[in-house]
Amino acid sequence: MKVGLIQFSPALAERDETIRRIDPLIDRCKGADIVVLPELCNSGYNFPSRETAWNGSEVIEESIFIRFLEDKCRHLGFHVVSGFCERDGGLLFNSAVLIGPNGVVGKYRKLHLFMNEKDYFQPGDMGLPIFDLGFCKIGMLVCFDWFFPEVWRILSLEGADIICHPSNLVLPGLAQKAIPVHALTNRIFVATCNRVGSEGDLHFTGLSLIADPKGEVLAEASREGTDVLLREIDVDRARDKNITKRNHLFHDRRPREYISLVR
Repeated sequence: MKVGLIQFSPALAERDETIRRIDPLIDRCKGADIVVLPELCNSGYNFPSRETAWNGSEVIEESIFIRFLEDKCRHLGFHVVSGFCERDGGLLFNSAVLIGPNGVVGKYRKLHLFMNEKDYFQPGDMGLPIFDLGFCKIGMLVCFDWFFPEVWRILSLEGADIICHPSNLVLPGLAQKAIPVHALTNRIFVATCNRVGSEGDLHFTGLSLIADPKGEVLAEASREGTDVLLREIDVDRARDKNITKRNHLFHDRRPREYISLVR
């Protein structure tokens, strides 16, 4: 299968401008199976107020941005994972939405909120779902989730072949070092799509990447520029959890010794 990443700069609280920017970039992903976009792609990130965050949010079922992505998926025959500023009743969630040719497949709500996100968003309340597309099983995480190894392991144990990771990374180089390690220690593929540009006092660090089950970086974007990455991956490699002839990533675990993780 082929994975695509679109690294660009969404427009803060200007959904229609973001759609204008991303439209030709999505067209360059023709032939992909899965395309990953940055975190909070429909709204931008560094909100000056909760009112701005609210005004940039959308209900998934009524979203112009989601409708745009659905049309693209139908036309180009692939799936998209996009960060999304989600409104649900009176609450906001920093979400990732999986969309395919037949519409919305599912969503994940970010569990670990970073810095000022705590002023606007609720922590995720939907757990860590896996979505079986037939040709692969997808898990989703969002940005700061990268810091917590537990969520990577859970998604891997649940059968994820690839974890799609929409991001707005601002800590220079840290996640980009950790992502290949998460891929290696869970024997999965990871597609981290970061953004570029600045909003207020935040500068986004680019370097979107695709890592394989051996921790190798298969593709990496620039630090500053708009980039579209496309890479072929062999999903079967993520299903082989043998480390040696006598060692298996899951069979050799000792869960009874890990109880302190949940204390």
